[in-house]
Amino acid sequence: MSLRIQNLHKHFANGRHALNDINIEIGQGEMVALIGASGSGKSTLLRHVAGLMSGDAGRASRIEVNGLCVQRDGRIQSDIRSIRSQVGFVFQQFNLVDRLPVMVNVLVGRLHRMPWWRSCTRWFTAHERALALDALQRVGIMDCHAQRASTLSGGQQQRAAIARTLVQGARVVLADEPIASLDPESSRKVMEILTRINREDGSTVVVSLHQVDMAMRYCQRVIALHQGQVVFDGPANTLTPALLRELYGMQADEILNVSGALHVVPPGAPTPLAEPALVWSQPLARAA
Repeated sequence: MSLRIQNLHKHFANGRHALNDINIEIGQGEMVALIGASGSGKSTLLRHVAGLMSGDAGRASRIEVNGLCVQRDGRIQSDIRSIRSQVGFVFQQFNLVDRLPVMVNVLVGRLHRMPWWRSCTRWFTAHERALALDALQRVGIMDCHAQRASTLSGGQQQRAAIARTLVQGARVVLADEPIASLDPESSRKVMEILTRINREDGSTVVVSLHQVDMAMRYCQRVIALHQGQVVFDGPANTLTPALLRELYGMQADEILNVSGALHVVPPGAPTPLAEPALVWSQPLARAA
């Protein structure tokens, strides 16, 4: 099992119950979309999986990544830095150092494997530089390797951030709203890159998205959150607009991306790497 979350709760200082009894299992090599309206708990959940936040103390909760315990009973484990080396995190705002070259930003993914003196001096071996160039080639921006990160477009910066996870050798990739600030063409490229990483490397990819059409286009499984709870967990092509409106009410329009741009395709038609589509199929009972 690539990812296991058991009995996870999270209250913030203002009393808001951000995550409410989350129980999820994700197998190795799955590509899963995490959907929900703003404030549903998507980003909070991903940060817990990465060990960037801890759940409520006093609960018999547990999060495991590749069989290793990230946190238990609201306490992050002491060896979390070693575990994080297996988890690539793609942030919405890229998290690149603007003044540094793209190559150096990508090579940051190797820091966990390097002695401290090499990381401080930014001394990288020929092998490490070759890995970075290969990663940049895979995401389509190798020609930009010597440019400062600040000179790249938003879509190129996000692709550089993904290249960083490739150099890291992450077995699990968590992408937190990676296309939220991108134009449609850049969004398509980023999602196709994540799909290829999942398919070619066998990496587990969990991507949080606002748009249901993008989730159904690129992911086989969808987990829907609403007010901190899992309200749906199942195959993407069985999640219907009617069910979404039942689950989300007025907030459904936010994630359905209602604009008249959605295309209807018959049940069973292929959706990955095709035009955005919602599959209209028979209603699905909620997962237990």
